[in-house]
Amino acid sequence: MDELDRLFGLLVAALARETRVAVPFPASDVYERLVPYRANRARLNVATHQDYEMAVLRLLAGERNYVQLEPENVRDAMQREIATINPDPAYFRSFPEAQVMVNGHAAERVLMADRAYAPPTGLDEDELLDTTGENPIPPAAQPLTAHPPPPPVRPSRFRVARPPDMLSEQQCEYCGGVLPTNRDVRFCPHCGQPQEGDLKCAGCSSPLDVGWAYCLACGRPTGFE
Repeated sequence: MDELDRLFGLLVAALARETRVAVPFPASDVYERLVPYRANRARLNVATHQDYEMAVLRLLAGERNYVQLEPENVRDAMQREIATINPDPAYFRSFPEAQVMVNGHAAERVLMADRAYAPPTGLDEDELLDTTGENPIPPAAQPLTAHPPPPPVRPSRFRVARPPDMLSEQQCEYCGGVLPTNRDVRFCPHCGQPQEGDLKCAGCSSPLDVGWAYCLACGRPTGFE
């Protein structure tokens, strides 16, 4: 494939986007609108602007029967120019109003090749499933929902799992309950534990550890939840 083949491929693609492959158009459309040099230099893989113009001249002259130019005398004039020792690459610019007709069979081959290399589209969902297990399809993302409110905190007979410096003076260090501020509080009215000193058994006043269900000294239930 050379620059002439690439030029014709780009021309057919541009015409196909406008759904007018079979409609004649002015020769100037090739180099001014459909496949201009600046926008297609890399895809044409041409080194200079003269190389581009020479490809356009070869195309309009009917080389490889890609297009047919009318009137016939203009086409013949371009063919004679190409046959000279030093052809003028821009010779076609003298006939901007000449009409170009694309070879339908050649255009069809280009379009079929483009479709063969195009990524597949329009497949059903079942056709996209991987039955080999090598590329499993991830599950669909679940819609975001608001988090449910946290459950209410029940007063506990265990010491509150917070550093003492996070408790205010009006909170029990065992259950976190709010203590009265207008009285001398020695025991928590919520859990019954002393607010000064260690945790003690309600029956024999022996020291207790947080989490004990029974007193080690008298066996009385501590009532811890």
